[in-house]
Amino acid sequence: MSANRRRGEISAELDGRQVRLCLTLGALAELEAAYAADDLGMLVERFSTGRLSALDMIRIIGAGLRGAGDDVSDEAVKTMQTADGAAGFAAIVTELLTTTFGAGSAKDRPANP
Repeated sequence: MSANRRRGEISAELDGRQVRLCLTLGALAELEAAYAADDLGMLVERFSTGRLSALDMIRIIGAGLRGAGDDVSDEAVKTMQTADGAAGFAAIVTELLTTTFGAGSAKDRPANP
């Protein structure tokens, strides 16, 4: 499954299948509501601490899957697995947030696929 990083998409393996994730405006609005954040700046502030709970990862991955068009609930995300366990989920969340919000200078960002 091909992901277009310019559109904020990433590819990941969950439950042994390749999936696409994307934090669309709708997905970001969903996360704002879940965290009672007034704006995207509050979300960035929350996620930039590097300290995410398992519930945070479930919400972010669920929103990313739904943003990419997958009809999946957070309850279903709770039972998903990665090849690398919890570290795999953390890597997916980190890549998704970095792709969505950017990090570092333009030279550090991935090239257009």
